[in-house]
Amino acid sequence: MQARSLYVRIMDIDLDPEGRQAIPISPVTFKESLPPQVSIIPVVYIVNNILNVTDSIALKTLANKIAVFVQAKVQQAGKKDYQELQIDCDWTKTTKDRYFYFLEQLKKLPQLRHKEITVTLRLHQVKNIESSGIPPVKKAMLMCYNMGNLRKYGPQNSILDHAEMDLYLKDHLKNYPLDLDVALPLFKWAVIFRNQQYAGISKRLQQNQLQNKNLFKKLDQPLLYKLLVDLPQAGLKKNDIVRWEHITTQQLLQTADFLSAYLPSKEFNLTFYHLDEQLLNDFKYDQLQKVIHRF
Repeated sequence: MQARSLYVRIMDIDLDPEGRQAIPISPVTFKESLPPQVSIIPVVYIVNNILNVTDSIALKTLANKIAVFVQAKVQQAGKKDYQELQIDCDWTKTTKDRYFYFLEQLKKLPQLRHKEITVTLRLHQVKNIESSGIPPVKKAMLMCYNMGNLRKYGPQNSILDHAEMDLYLKDHLKNYPLDLDVALPLFKWAVIFRNQQYAGISKRLQQNQLQNKNLFKKLDQPLLYKLLVDLPQAGLKKNDIVRWEHITTQQLLQTADFLSAYLPSKEFNLTFYHLDEQLLNDFKYDQLQKVIHRF
């Protein structure tokens, strides 16, 4: 199978430094056109907290600004148009009404009326459907990653946790009332703990450095490494603990087997997150094909 669409993060939406209005954060810049055979699906991430302080008038204005901004970025990517706009937001019980209102405003815009508005869906929103509500769209993308507690010290893999997936999805996924697509993780990261307290994610630390016994000591617990010296280039200090989280093909196969048993529909789009050159070196074409064919 060949990928036909590319989900592209256009920007995040967060409050300005004064906390007064929603603004675009780190918008993407296309330096060259996307391949003509691949369609673009723009994605806009809405920081949940802005919904607590943004009224209906501001949300309506925001919807219009997003539509205009996205269209300009799509054209910058060398595309004349797009068919789907995905809104990514980890909405909660306290923000669902405003979020759903915002989605309705997007759907009413003339320039989006003939496009499909979709949303992302976290595991807790599936399990806690009564409190989370059902967004006013036809389709959602189930994000099967970032399941565990990233900030909790210990040997768990917070990217993909099958126990969490079982807890949140097994008794609930089949009955979810929207059409669902699925996103599976390919990414990896180094989670840093200082004095057993979460200290962030290091984007400069490389996996091969963890095997250097002059730099790190492998702890008895899985995934954990202790830094033996200061490593300022990676923002790390001596005695920091690194939890190296990554995904294996076997984990993806197990996830595919689980989801194929509980997804309400056998027809859906499967997305791998995210796309970069290093990850394509980690996962070969035939490995990803095996995952696809498990569904």
